[in-house]
Amino acid sequence: MNVCGLSNPEIDKTKIRLVSVREKLAELDLDAFVVPRSDEHLGEYVPPEEERLKWLTGFTGSAGLCIVLRNSAAIFVDGRYTIQVRQQLPADTFEFKHATNDSAAEWLLEKLATNSKVGIDTRLHSLDWFRKMEHELGQNKIEVVELDKNPIDLCWKDRPKPCDDEIMLLEEFFTGISSRTKRDTAAKVVRERKADFALITQLDSIAWILNIRGNDVPRLPVARSFAILESNGKVIIFVDEKKLPENFFDHVGEGVEWKKNEELEEHLQRLGKKDCKISVDPKTSNAWCQLICLKAGADLVEGSDPTILAKSIKNETELNGIRKCHLRDGAALTRFLGWLDNEVKRGIYHDEKRLADELESYRSNLEHFQGLSFDTISATGENAALAHYNYLNGVPSKLEPNSLYLVDSGAQYLDGTTDITRTIAIGTPNEEHKKMFTLVLKGHIALAEAVFPKGTTGANLDVLARQYLWREGFDYDHGTGHGVGAFLSVHEGPQSISKSAHSQELIPGMVISNEPGFYKEGDYGIRCENLVVVVENFDSMLSFDTISFAPFDHSLIDPNLLSEQEIYWVNSYHETTRRKLAPFLKKEDLEWLEASTREI
Repeated sequence: MNVCGLSNPEIDKTKIRLVSVREKLAELDLDAFVVPRSDEHLGEYVPPEEERLKWLTGFTGSAGLCIVLRNSAAIFVDGRYTIQVRQQLPADTFEFKHATNDSAAEWLLEKLATNSKVGIDTRLHSLDWFRKMEHELGQNKIEVVELDKNPIDLCWKDRPKPCDDEIMLLEEFFTGISSRTKRDTAAKVVRERKADFALITQLDSIAWILNIRGNDVPRLPVARSFAILESNGKVIIFVDEKKLPENFFDHVGEGVEWKKNEELEEHLQRLGKKDCKISVDPKTSNAWCQLICLKAGADLVEGSDPTILAKSIKNETELNGIRKCHLRDGAALTRFLGWLDNEVKRGIYHDEKRLADELESYRSNLEHFQGLSFDTISATGENAALAHYNYLNGVPSKLEPNSLYLVDSGAQYLDGTTDITRTIAIGTPNEEHKKMFTLVLKGHIALAEAVFPKGTTGANLDVLARQYLWREGFDYDHGTGHGVGAFLSVHEGPQSISKSAHSQELIPGMVISNEPGFYKEGDYGIRCENLVVVVENFDSMLSFDTISFAPFDHSLIDPNLLSEQEIYWVNSYHETTRRKLAPFLKKEDLEWLEASTREI
């Protein structure tokens, strides 16, 4: 089974590019250069022309950081990619580091001598990160140099051109609230902070507050731009003029002004010279923008993006749309699962790409479909042990008898964003498969059934999903849940469910995933994922309402490991799935749904 093995041409390409970057470091009198996997908006998804880390190293994960020295290099990734990074990068060229456990600053301190210089492109790092790096290195007499030009850009000769598609105007029929109302809500936050302006750099925040979408970033329906929100609700958007549709200003309403991208620096300097108080998020906004403001004399008021909380709490129109698109989406996934079951019974074992393409074909004809919400994780056997595996990184593997297949997928619709994972037995699962799947499912059920008081955070609930794995000495190295947008980012904050301390309480209207998993390196992976909505329960308590519907594989469930209540939950969930999806299915698909949702 192929698992993203490196070919010699790929290794050679990486080494050649490292040589060219090191030549630029010598020209710039730098001893090190930091290459993050980000663009100037610091989002998870970046357009092809901003994939500097991928260009340099060949690493295709959604998060990572590489440090290039004159004679060595290291790459830092989180737990999702610790296996993948070793498969994609040559071990004789890079040191592999865990982003959570290993410090980039400490690694530099170990490698560099006093008075060394580290180059930083401040457009690609948050101010918090930049200040921390500057402080830690500065204490040891290592200089951090702010670069005007990125060495990668100087070497990248065949860099893709940016998308120039026009901005999409999303009607209030889908958003439920006008841009004017959203701007007023966010402006109130700015005033509460006693600030004059707020700098908004997150692309999904700009899309949300102006009720616009775009095609500039794969899998994320946004237009690349910056925005400044005034305390009176007015907004200035900095974007290429050719991207503005003819009726843009009629759509967004009064109080929105346009400026060229190139005018952002001068405008920030002008605000600074006026001693303005500017609300910024040092964790999510790039250091370049904030340093311009500070150097010009502005007073920065630190605070989260003023749109982020309101964006995460979906209004009734958004929730209705989200629920509807999940039914259509669940029916498409169910059709795919039925097709896959029949193909395997016929002895036909497709590869991961063919399977992902087939699933996309079922979604692509659905009402309001706008594309996938992320690259489908279509992973068989040992590939599924890579939590964020992508078959596009190598030669797609074929299904094998008596193995597991994991498919994590989702789509963007005008009325919502979906994300769902199912683990499927290909043939007959063994006892270990059934045991581990059932332990993961028990954690999923425990979280789905949680009832909790107002003020509870995701960190308070994370143990519910992990408890059964922990009892057996197992765990998984990723979060249990992430927020999901409304025809926006499939990974949305500020809500999350994870081990790490997180101050954001869960609030009714938030959409979040429930996705515990288990991964046995070199063998198989398991994940059970549905999306849920936080809802108000009895006596002002809160709970989760599951909105994703598709059958769990009966052959992987060991009823002996389930309590009566857990068996009731599975049967109830499957009965609801059957009832809700039946109107969208016909003949063989409906028959398969009825059989796959039978009681256990």
